[in-house]
Amino acid sequence: MPNPGAGPLSPPGPVDGAPQRLRGGVLGMADIAAATMANVGPAMSFFFGFAFLATTAGVASPLTILAAGIAVALLGNTLAEFSRAHPSAGSFITFVGKTFGPVSAVTTALLAALGYIIAMAGVISISGGFVQITLHHYTGVDLPWIIWTLLLTGLAVALMLRGVVVSTKWAGYFFGAEMLVLVVVSVAALVEHRGELSFDPFLPSHISDGFKGLAAGFPLAVYLFIGWENSAALAEETENPRHNVGRAVFSSVAIMTVSYILFAYATVTGFGYDVTRLGASRIPFIEVAHHTLGVLAFLAYLGGLTSTLGVLIAGINSQARLVFNAGREGLLPSFFGYVHPIRRTPNKAIITFTATALLIIGGWALGHLLGSSGDSMNPVVFFTESSTLGAILILLVYLASNIALPLYYRRYRPQEFRVVRHLVLPALGAVAILVPLYYLAKPGQPAPYNWFPYVAVAALLAAVGYAALLVRRDPTLAERVGSIVADAD
Repeated sequence: MPNPGAGPLSPPGPVDGAPQRLRGGVLGMADIAAATMANVGPAMSFFFGFAFLATTAGVASPLTILAAGIAVALLGNTLAEFSRAHPSAGSFITFVGKTFGPVSAVTTALLAALGYIIAMAGVISISGGFVQITLHHYTGVDLPWIIWTLLLTGLAVALMLRGVVVSTKWAGYFFGAEMLVLVVVSVAALVEHRGELSFDPFLPSHISDGFKGLAAGFPLAVYLFIGWENSAALAEETENPRHNVGRAVFSSVAIMTVSYILFAYATVTGFGYDVTRLGASRIPFIEVAHHTLGVLAFLAYLGGLTSTLGVLIAGINSQARLVFNAGREGLLPSFFGYVHPIRRTPNKAIITFTATALLIIGGWALGHLLGSSGDSMNPVVFFTESSTLGAILILLVYLASNIALPLYYRRYRPQEFRVVRHLVLPALGAVAILVPLYYLAKPGQPAPYNWFPYVAVAALLAAVGYAALLVRRDPTLAERVGSIVADAD
């Protein structure tokens, strides 16, 4: 088997034996950092996630966010070190596969694809749901959210099919707009309540139930950062990916951590440190904007709309590339491994990824209609449910990557192995992942969350079984995993 740190092979590709390549070197560090933060979607994530987080962690919820930011930075170290050694559009799939072999690569490809598609289904639904909420609030018009979902998803896919440069820049523009709104509202709220400012949100003594409350709120805080890994899947299209991917990861995590702490502090302050009332609010940040800016609270709604569009574009763009690379290397059907002959975009992977997410939305909605209650699906509730299920699968991929890093460097790059970067930090990252996994999987949760762990275990077992059969049928997979390096000629 070839050295994973060496140059690329020439694996059999979908067309005439040549591997399909994305357009190389067209994105800079600022481009992929902006796309990463757009994928995080701070407005969308904070709008619909902070009420539950504050209820769980208490007044000192900003400290929980800080802890989550540190944990994500530990994961970022793993991604940066792998990308420095072996930059690939396959991201975690390549990293795990190069370390543990083709069975693990196929398993990771299936878990990552399923986890990201399920999580993105929630984003797709909430895009239309938020338009419905905004229009109904300001005009009284109450068109079904699915209409807006299909329109916005179609717009996002059209931009992605035009090319990675165009779509990434638009994702960056949407991110810039939402961040401007979030910062303006937060600063205005703090100025409005300047006489009530307190250090309580930053004191450990104000975390509900102490460490137990911190641990219970930790998974919710970590989920605010999902999307931080976006830049790794864009490695093939990034200039100098061995350095720029890591820089984009760390800068994005740092900016998001500071920003979330600001938003959380402004929101808690805006509610007079009353987390019970905050938790009862549908979208706490927007309520703060109403009390602070009055009619200009429309800006907060606008920030939410641009956020959903940014997440749609940046999320599908990067996550579909994982599917594309897996198809190109034979880990998934080769159908996914094609690029447009002119734009060099993975059109089939993008369209299939999006269509599958829409089918999941449709199936979930049908389940609601045929269920005992017979009611229609609420996109906000679905966003929380699908995000949770998707996060469990994605966290398993994160965990495998952290376990893989020290083994990869000891086996293939022993001269570069560093105890802190390649052993201590990934070990801490693995521990940081086990905490949210425990709280997402522990018994006693309400339906449907109580059966999500069983779905995750079933998906894992099915993926391992399929991977074993595929590798037995095609032993050459071992040579093709990660065979296309992002910065290769």
